[in-house]
Amino acid sequence: MHILDTETQEDQAVLVITKEQQTDEKEIEARVFELRSLVRTMGMPITKTVIVPLRSVHPKTFIGKGKADEIRELADETDSSCIIFEQNLNPSQQRNLEKATDLCVIDRREVILQIFADRASTKEAVLQVNLARLEYSLPRLTRAWTHLSRQRGGTKGTRGEGEKQLEVDRRIALKKIAQTKRELSKVKEHRATQRKQRRSLPVPTGSIVGYTNAGKSSLLNALTNAEVFVENKLFATLDPTTRKAALSGGSEILLTDTVGFIRDLPHDLIEAFSSTLEESLYSDFIILVLDASDNDVYEHYNTTKQVLHDLSVLDKPVITVFNKIDLCLGEKNHNLQKIKAREPHWVEISLKEETNLDECLSLIEETVYGIYPLDTYEIPNSRYDMIEFLRKHALIRRETYYDTYVELQVQIPEQFKPALQEFQRSAQPQMT
Repeated sequence: MHILDTETQEDQAVLVITKEQQTDEKEIEARVFELRSLVRTMGMPITKTVIVPLRSVHPKTFIGKGKADEIRELADETDSSCIIFEQNLNPSQQRNLEKATDLCVIDRREVILQIFADRASTKEAVLQVNLARLEYSLPRLTRAWTHLSRQRGGTKGTRGEGEKQLEVDRRIALKKIAQTKRELSKVKEHRATQRKQRRSLPVPTGSIVGYTNAGKSSLLNALTNAEVFVENKLFATLDPTTRKAALSGGSEILLTDTVGFIRDLPHDLIEAFSSTLEESLYSDFIILVLDASDNDVYEHYNTTKQVLHDLSVLDKPVITVFNKIDLCLGEKNHNLQKIKAREPHWVEISLKEETNLDECLSLIEETVYGIYPLDTYEIPNSRYDMIEFLRKHALIRRETYYDTYVELQVQIPEQFKPALQEFQRSAQPQMT
């Protein structure tokens, strides 16, 4: 068992990361960094980080009784009240570890649930988090600690009432789950209606996706002059936020910020925030934001692409945005080159330095209109309103003036075409 560090006497959590035989040091470092970031985002200070070599998973306590005793002693020495495992524990392992250590024991999934609960602000997000927590807690009603305190994760030596009133608690939990699902269904219907109304507008839509804390909300703010909440913490955004952005020709697009991805994000949480991620399903294109300065940018890229694959949205055009390029150095450039080799549309920016934002918008514009074929319209001089319509909603590739009409070769989204049908060249004889 390897102990990485000690921070301050006020810290109250011991972190546990297990190392399998085939796991390399780089992966361990990434897992340690991520767990620390998650726990600090949750607001729980850290006393020690412990790396436990693991040949095989112990069915009762995951790490075995001997290692559990060592960690309990370490927690006693540092006056820690909570043990946090990077790996997901099943309910029986969690109960057995709490009995063995007489401490609150939680895993990475419960940490993420707590962060989601803290971040949830809209009615839908609150309901989604409540449902995920209820379903997570249902098989764990006999735990020593049935809730996570914001400061200490439970008081050492105390027991909840789960075992005393297990059946009553179970009925209450099932009733709350059913009620929450009914409420969430109504809210989702409302969101679906909003989405349908938005899709009926003649405006291309894009979803901003990526690893949590990569700069998605900051990019939305920069491109739309919005004031979306931005914080340098994981999962700062849980609710989809949609804003308008103006392209160079005067046409508009809608951009939606989405919940951040993370390595091995639990599937029940992906399902809980399906309505947030579904924004990607109904978008015309995807903007994938990556932190170019992160040593693990290639792994983050693969994680995000896998989630997009799971959502079945990789058939849409993807624009890859490398953010924080001002902090990017040699080794990281190698990672970026590997990604660029796989992505045909990419741009390097720095939101902090406001670098290359115009290039980013230009790439978005080219991508949006590149989805659509080249069409030719012949607009009579008397219909200047339709010329303005095209200038606002289409990417004009060529504009030729004749005596009685203007010929325009354009790329235009399908939803605008019905208003222009009578002016399309194939729909009428050529005017002279």
